[in-house]
Amino acid sequence: MKGWAPGHIKRGDCMGRLLDVAFMPHPPVMVPEVGRGEEARITTTVTAVKGLAAKLAARRPEVVVIISPHGPVFREAVGLWATGELKGDLAAFRAGEVKFTYRLDLELSRAIADIAREAGLPVAWLDAAACRRYGLTPELDHGMMVPLYFLRQAGIDTPLVAMGMAFLQRQQLYAFGAALARAVAASPHRVLLVASGDLSHRLLPGAPAGYDPRGKDFDARVKELLAALDVEGILAIPEDLAARAGECGLRSFIMGLGALDGYEVRGEVLSYEGPFGVGYLVAHLEPAGEAPERSLLAKEKKPVAESLPVRLARQSLEYYLRTGKVLPVPEPLPPELAGRAGAFVSIKKHGSLRGCIGTIGPTRTNLAEEIIYNALAAGLEDPRFPPVTVEELPELQYSVDVLSEPEPATLADLDPKVYGVIVSRGRRRGLLLPDLEGIDTVEEQVAIARQKGGIGPNEPYQLERFKVTRYH
Repeated sequence: MKGWAPGHIKRGDCMGRLLDVAFMPHPPVMVPEVGRGEEARITTTVTAVKGLAAKLAARRPEVVVIISPHGPVFREAVGLWATGELKGDLAAFRAGEVKFTYRLDLELSRAIADIAREAGLPVAWLDAAACRRYGLTPELDHGMMVPLYFLRQAGIDTPLVAMGMAFLQRQQLYAFGAALARAVAASPHRVLLVASGDLSHRLLPGAPAGYDPRGKDFDARVKELLAALDVEGILAIPEDLAARAGECGLRSFIMGLGALDGYEVRGEVLSYEGPFGVGYLVAHLEPAGEAPERSLLAKEKKPVAESLPVRLARQSLEYYLRTGKVLPVPEPLPPELAGRAGAFVSIKKHGSLRGCIGTIGPTRTNLAEEIIYNALAAGLEDPRFPPVTVEELPELQYSVDVLSEPEPATLADLDPKVYGVIVSRGRRRGLLLPDLEGIDTVEEQVAIARQKGGIGPNEPYQLERFKVTRYH
């Protein structure tokens, strides 16, 4: 059907339908021509993938959209292949006879790109000229080839929309998935979305990417949250936990979940195993009718009344970026800002951390001045992030934590939901605020604070605890 255009559409306005979202792993050893018998060690995964592919085939998709962490990956944009067709093979895995050629559905690809850009989400449109410019070779990578192998076996041989994940903020990836779903709704197609990815690559000693005991924790958390359809929980998985796990699927999965924003969802985790030291999860989600109350993006847009400390933090960063000057302390000084205390300013963008810096104790004349300067430090000097720009200001959310006086503590005195912790050894100190998403145990809290302070796991240390008053 030629000539359709996304325009400004609502769900139900067109014939397009997102049928299913499939989470599929991509170990080449699953493919018999590669595994040569070794695939028997992951029979649980192979059986689940084959069963899922048969179920998806019965749904009669007309286009497959596939997201791969090994495709065209950019830090600041989602890369969409736009070269007319893609070819690929498994020659790198001693199975060159496994080779596919797919026609790309450029109309749907263009609609996805256009709607994403309208939402302020960056897209890299990878036509022949862009591939030459970036030095890319258009191809089906193994993150696409392996799921497509099993889809083809089940009889699914449709045009593709093919893209990589991106190193954008998680909430942006989720929003991209929602934009993708809007483009599908505006199309004339029945669409299957495949989010390709493996979980931790560090499950066992001797695993290809090395071993980290937190790999199992990461996989267990993803499996549990996905089984419970806890999208907010998945978005809040600590970045350091994901990094230690050495995963490659979380961002693809988040994009897939975004495509279901505002829908009632049915689904299940079909299998999980990791005998080679890499976690392989298979899951199937199906939109089951609109449910606007389940839209995380709609919740994000609801205005929230700012507290006085948060308003001051926001005004401080905005004023400096627009004038180059430090915001004057308010006059008359409100009583709640007249005292002295340490304070942390946290800045988020699309739900992901954008900067967080603060002071353990008071360093300024009053709390107002403490917040003003710490807001600037959080926005401009956090070494983990580039400085905030003027263009980003409308997208930022702020919170301010005002600290109580720290007091000596033991492990038994701590509660990560109630108390923040300071871990010290000499001049080295690491601090972690209380009630942070994904920090559930004292051991996790202390380990992260110790790591932040550069204190080794076998070094003795001192503990202090404190409470905060958190403002939004």
